Amino acid sequence: MGLLDRWRGAIGLADGGFWKAFFGLGTHSGEVVSVESALQLDAAWACAKLVSETVGTLPCMVYEKDGATVAVDHPLYEMLHDQPNYDNTAVEFWEAVTLSLLFYGNAFAEKKTNGGRLIALNIIHPAKVKVERNASGERTYTIAENSTQRTLKEDEVFHVRGFGFGEDAGLSTISFARQTVGSAIAAEKTAGKMFANGMQASGILTSDKVLTPDQRKQLGEILNQYAGSDRAGKVAVLEAGLKYEQLMLTPEDAQMLATRRFGVEQVCRWFGVPPVMIGHAAEGVTTWGSGVEQIILQFTKTGLRPILKRIEAAVRRDLLTKEDRKNIKVEFNLEGLLRGDTVARAEFYSKMVQNGIFTRNHCRKLENLPPLPGGDELTAQTNLAPLGMLGAVAGSLDQALVARKDAS
Repeated sequence: MGLLDRWRGAIGLADGGFWKAFFGLGTHSGEVVSVESALQLDAAWACAKLVSETVGTLPCMVYEKDGATVAVDHPLYEMLHDQPNYDNTAVEFWEAVTLSLLFYGNAFAEKKTNGGRLIALNIIHPAKVKVERNASGERTYTIAENSTQRTLKEDEVFHVRGFGFGEDAGLSTISFARQTVGSAIAAEKTAGKMFANGMQASGILTSDKVLTPDQRKQLGEILNQYAGSDRAGKVAVLEAGLKYEQLMLTPEDAQMLATRRFGVEQVCRWFGVPPVMIGHAAEGVTTWGSGVEQIILQFTKTGLRPILKRIEAAVRRDLLTKEDRKNIKVEFNLEGLLRGDTVARAEFYSKMVQNGIFTRNHCRKLENLPPLPGGDELTAQTNLAPLGMLGAVAGSLDQALVARKDAS
């Protein structure tokens, strides 16, 4: 079985022999790479947290055939919008799905039914799942739990596949990014050791005499009294003509600024996150201004949208019945991203109302405000009417207002 086949099988962290041999020996830095070690890098943690929390906080909506009316009474609505299972809220569930996609390239949830009706989706850690085909060509999911294994059929699993070749499973990001992650871990370790050493470089002891083994041992014990950051600044007393020469170490060398900055940008590249969005301004980029707004907009289009579309397509395939696919549509509502931007939200509502797309009460509902009388009618501005019709338009509007007043 080739490496790609092993990746497609979602190798688990419990398979210690594979992880040690593959990651430990397969990285140029010699560092052991796993999801847990990758998440100890601040850049990887920030990227994963940003994308997962953003997707998790977007409302997953179930619409009727028209794509506008919310199907509140549909059994899937409460499950996808509020709480997929007893233990997880919708935010926690979609966070876990996204995090699994980011690192493992696959997300799994077991479908629990009662009388043929779907009642829950229980998250399965992707490291525990192996995707295979049985003798009949049917896709099966073998799950390792508590030293035992159980196999689920394809119709018992909600499976979101990430980027890949369109086969049984997506490709694991952490597997292919192991060289980048390993180098970043090595750089962090090197910097940490320098800080632990009191930001002091190694030095050279010189003497015109040959030391005996006992003298070397005693000298090592003496020097150990001055090692470490908590002993920095102490003065060592050297005897028998020993001279100490400190190797020069610049602050840039000590902090490994260039290497560590580049490591952040490399990690961001793997996760498709602009560095500025996790607080890292690349050379020549500021964290303020319209340029950053465009970066965020582009991230929404090319970073978040593919993930959302993968999840929506998997929901349609695995969770909707044949009849539901004709009448039900499941989508994440990207308008949730406007909740923290009052200016953008107000401008959006204004344009939708002025062009007769949203009613005023619809906008009030989105803002959790009660409806107002007369707010359910679509309205539009007439300032773009032809000049010859301005009087007619105004007269018609007056007549309509009078008629409405008489009717009330």
